[in-house]
Amino acid sequence: MTAPPIMPVKALKKDALGPLELLAQNIALISPTMTAALIVPLMYGTTGAWSWLSYALGTVMLLFVAFNLNQFASRFAGSGSMYQYICKGLGNVVGGLGGWALIWSYLGISVAGLTGFTIFAQTLLGMVGIKCPTVLLFVVCIAISGTLAYKNVALSAKLMLVLEAVSMAFITVLCVIALAFHGFAVDTSQFALPSLNISTLGLGVVVAVFSLVGFESATAFGDEARNPLKAIPWSVIVSLIIAGVFFVFVTYVEVMATKGTTPTLDQLSAPLNTIAGLVHMPWLAIPISAGAMVSFFALNLSCLNAGARVIYIMGQQGLFPKFTADSHYINETPHIAVLIMGALSFGLPTAFVLAGGMVVGDEFNDAGTLAALGFITAYALISFAAPLYVKSLGQAKPGHWILAAASLVLLLVPTIGSFYPVPSAPVLYFPYAFLIYFALGGAWIAFRNHQIVIASRGFPELAQDA
Repeated sequence: MTAPPIMPVKALKKDALGPLELLAQNIALISPTMTAALIVPLMYGTTGAWSWLSYALGTVMLLFVAFNLNQFASRFAGSGSMYQYICKGLGNVVGGLGGWALIWSYLGISVAGLTGFTIFAQTLLGMVGIKCPTVLLFVVCIAISGTLAYKNVALSAKLMLVLEAVSMAFITVLCVIALAFHGFAVDTSQFALPSLNISTLGLGVVVAVFSLVGFESATAFGDEARNPLKAIPWSVIVSLIIAGVFFVFVTYVEVMATKGTTPTLDQLSAPLNTIAGLVHMPWLAIPISAGAMVSFFALNLSCLNAGARVIYIMGQQGLFPKFTADSHYINETPHIAVLIMGALSFGLPTAFVLAGGMVVGDEFNDAGTLAALGFITAYALISFAAPLYVKSLGQAKPGHWILAAASLVLLLVPTIGSFYPVPSAPVLYFPYAFLIYFALGGAWIAFRNHQIVIASRGFPELAQDA
């Protein structure tokens, strides 16, 4: 198989990221704080008392995807790796589609990070009687995150590690206090079999999968990681397990702590602040809101970094204009791609706010839902590609095929859940919007790959073996 020609451009900074920085990138993009602060009420409204089980099952499902992903990650490392992984298993056109889906996903989650930052910044400012324009807070978030992504990937990763760790620590402390407030008694209602509904549990798994996407983002940093063939696979598995355990624990506590309250958990817009009040420590709402704000900032930053590297490598291989494929001569970051991601991340939600057609909370929910469609597509392509790649190396075993089949079957749950039961508008139209985007990208990528093949035939020195 012939790969697209690699353009002679300045490389990214070598050995910039160690295992902890890679783990931070994954954790920041999963954003455990986002789920604890805003998504658990949605889960409870879907699944009820058994919400914790939906997160446990969702984690197990995505571990199958992670094992397939690590068939590549343990053998090959490069920028925008998931894109390159799919190329190696399914060819350049399908690989390009995978990269196209990832750009959609990282852009969507970056918007969710930007809007989440704004929601909690407004909450904090409101506590002291200050009202700040939404777009101004957009500017503050994207200016700082964009500068960090432009300047220094190692500094970005270390900052994300600290910010998310602090936020998760505050939430964990609150949860332990809530457990102590209830005498550490077991909430047996969350284990009562009569209340278990298999159909709603399945819908809950869809929400759980959407909460956990992003665990793979460290694979985009293969050119910048130290010992990437070990550090990246480790970070993928560990980040998924950490997030899954955290989600199960926090969901259990939130359901227990708010049981019997009015409004119910599914009606709460800030469940952690509500729990702080219920345990007679309302002052905890301040550090928790601050932790959530900086966590959403880290989420935006992680997406700018990951998405930029997918654009960078796709530009390097001729699918995007050449200027997207260069790196900064001093910072050794994909600065043009970072600017593109930052401009889109800021421009899209700003346009909706200025048009007066959407509030920030709706933008947060819609951006996350839309992004999940791209992640599911990329995960399915990775699962298809993994055994074929291992086979091409002469290393295939029956277990590789079984693992891929199990992953694909499990991914049917969130895929079907995106269409059925039929959601209300505008979510009803989201899968079709993604399919239109996907089809347009497919046409463009097929066209560019056709041009690349013709060029490589005319200039054989440009062709390289995959």
